[in-house]
Amino acid sequence: MKKDIILCGVGGQGILSIATVIGEAATKEGLTLKQAEVHGMSQRGGDVQSNLRLSDGEIFSDLIPLGCADLIISMEPMEALRYLPYLSKDGVVITSSKPFVNIPNYPADAALEAALQALPKLVRADIETLAREAGNPKGANMVLLGMAAAHIGVVSTDDLRAALGRIFARKGEAIVAANLQCFDLGLSIL
Repeated sequence: MKKDIILCGVGGQGILSIATVIGEAATKEGLTLKQAEVHGMSQRGGDVQSNLRLSDGEIFSDLIPLGCADLIISMEPMEALRYLPYLSKDGVVITSSKPFVNIPNYPADAALEAALQALPKLVRADIETLAREAGNPKGANMVLLGMAAAHIGVVSTDDLRAALGRIFARKGEAIVAANLQCFDLGLSIL
């Protein structure tokens, strides 16, 4: 049993928090974990990406080979498209539907939509709006994690909820509750 996940987005969107929650759930369940992160210009809204490899056996590399990612979990749709060469033929893309336009040559809406519609397995939602409506505008990443939970497979939804609680516990019960609410919103998106 293994799962290769590419997490991607723009600096400051919370990609590494998603990786931390998944990693915490996996290690608590006794799985082997390898992670490689590329922070890019994360302080200035640049590309942030993480390879997350989970297995009940040995993992020999922390990098996911081309064509082998089971999931691309992306806070931003263009960033999801950037990593498509890594997606396996049966892989799933889980992304925000709302672009974060941070570069002058960002693709036109129609081109972005056409590329997303061409994907065989796509789950997407306006995670930023959902998080705001839940009263936690910083919780968009947890909405996205909830959307991905059923596709991760090697750890259960309950494992992820418990890991989220442990990771955010030092920030207080209100923060844990707000993030769990966003996670649960994501779970409801099919």
